[in-house]
Amino acid sequence: MTSSSSLCWPTPSGRPPTAALASIAVVLALLVWSAPHAEINIGRLFASLPAMVEFLSRIVVMPEWDYLPELAKKMLETIEMAFIATSIALALSVPIGFLAAGNTSPHPALFHAARALLSGMRALPELVWALVFVSAVGLGPLAGIMALALVTVGFMGKFFAESIEVVDPRAVEGVSAHGAGWLQLRTFAHLPQVLPDFIGSTMYVLDHNLRAATILGLVGAGGIGYDMVMAMRLFQYDRLLLIAASIYLVVTVLDRLSDRFRAKVI
Repeated sequence: MTSSSSLCWPTPSGRPPTAALASIAVVLALLVWSAPHAEINIGRLFASLPAMVEFLSRIVVMPEWDYLPELAKKMLETIEMAFIATSIALALSVPIGFLAAGNTSPHPALFHAARALLSGMRALPELVWALVFVSAVGLGPLAGIMALALVTVGFMGKFFAESIEVVDPRAVEGVSAHGAGWLQLRTFAHLPQVLPDFIGSTMYVLDHNLRAATILGLVGAGGIGYDMVMAMRLFQYDRLLLIAASIYLVVTVLDRLSDRFRAKVI
């Protein structure tokens, strides 16, 4: 019996497979063992619930409506940062994704080089890259866009490569049988199959970049992040409520757009 078949369920006896139960037991044992090292204390968590409720109750106040024009300006800047960074990353990630996929890369050396490049790009978080670019180009949205785009290429390229590697080879063989070249195979055999995954991944990354852009304001990389942090430090809950609501609204709209785009492509 192979290792894959030993994990299949239901088994002939109707009981869960032994290998699956053993794997679950090992994972649970590791979680229990690592919990104290991560300072996870259930009692402390429940004891902190009143403080969390008190903090949330302070946020529910009358919003500072006079702040809306400034909020709209900063939120628009955050959306522009996320959109531009995602667009730049998309243009770079598609060709790198084809090079990083085992079934489309023209040479093993290019495959490993592309994989190493993607790993290096996503090795450090956006905040660290933002610090690097702020020191290089100065304060402002440009540093945030460059940081977001760099890290996004690392993630999107990996997502795209993994989607390309699981395409149906029969469609590729059919297009190849008609004498298609390397680029034609990628365009007419691989791309149509992975396009829904590409759209889903792109919209998810755009959603992530929108939230990441709010944090980059901590280091002066533009966006609504600086205002959000200062509102928390100065206990300006009337502003914090508006900022949180605006971020939620934009993320929700992006989520609905993603569903519609994927449904049309599928």
